[in-house]
Amino acid sequence: MTPIRVVAFGGGHGLSASLRALRRCVPELDLDITAVVTVGDDGGSSGRLRAERGGLPPGDLRQALVALAGDHPATRRSAALFQHRFEAGLAHVAGGAADSLAGHAVGNLLICGLMELLGDPVAALDHAGAMLGAVGRVLPMSRQPVGIEARVRGADPAAPDEVRTLRGQHQVAVTSGRVESLRLSPAAPAACAEALAAVREADWLIFGPGSWYTSVLPHLLVPGLADAIVSSPARRLVTLNLVAEKETQGLSLADHLDTLGRYLPELKVDMVLADSTAVGDPAAVGRAAESLGARLVLAPVAVPDGTPRHDPAALGTALVPVLGADR
Repeated sequence: MTPIRVVAFGGGHGLSASLRALRRCVPELDLDITAVVTVGDDGGSSGRLRAERGGLPPGDLRQALVALAGDHPATRRSAALFQHRFEAGLAHVAGGAADSLAGHAVGNLLICGLMELLGDPVAALDHAGAMLGAVGRVLPMSRQPVGIEARVRGADPAAPDEVRTLRGQHQVAVTSGRVESLRLSPAAPAACAEALAAVREADWLIFGPGSWYTSVLPHLLVPGLADAIVSSPARRLVTLNLVAEKETQGLSLADHLDTLGRYLPELKVDMVLADSTAVGDPAAVGRAAESLGARLVLAPVAVPDGTPRHDPAALGTALVPVLGADR
């Protein structure tokens, strides 16, 4: 039996939750997992490395690799090392010189080192994946870093009707205004060739959960990737967030789906997966799903303590009958 080839798009914690859920499906479904990751991060450790050394911001790539790490004790220790973040050194704490390592995740430094050593981000990520025994492959959406820019109404609370342009993923992610339009800089970055090949050969394409404007939608703004998504014979699944994030305050779950159609009108979706308690108005979300050609599937996919986080085990349980429907 040939494996089910799944490509998951996103970045950060949302993509990590999706990948952890997909990994849990592997014992029941023979999955071939590929993560296609945004490369627009400009905050924190990733932003510092991007500004100081150039190249792709490694943080979202690191999180995807760790989410796919193998179960052998040695690879689990390697995954913990990748996630280890340096605290301020003794000299800095004592009021001395700034600590250049403080705040950096070890995995970010390793990925940057591999990219410089091997001269190619895909080769670097494949090597890092081998170090972690990754159950799947992690690819950047583009080999070149991108900037994320948004036209935002009310970015300045003192001028709620004024529209300003915010530049940078971090600025867009933390805005208290309403995002009215989104674009990348450069406007048409070249798509990663290996990501295009994975999309063309996929059985399922999965979008979300995650920060809608800064992790999910950027993939639809890369022309080559958007064309491949539209023309792929794969079925398409959208996993909705549990709550609106700061960048999407004021958007309902139905609005989240509408934005997909706005930025890629040719996009057709087969299924929309939403948490059964967080969905709010199922009829409105169902209509928005139908406008994309999709069927709404409700399932309990949140962690049981009530915090707005997807539970990888519950999400994996919900994904098994969806991805394996034709098996």
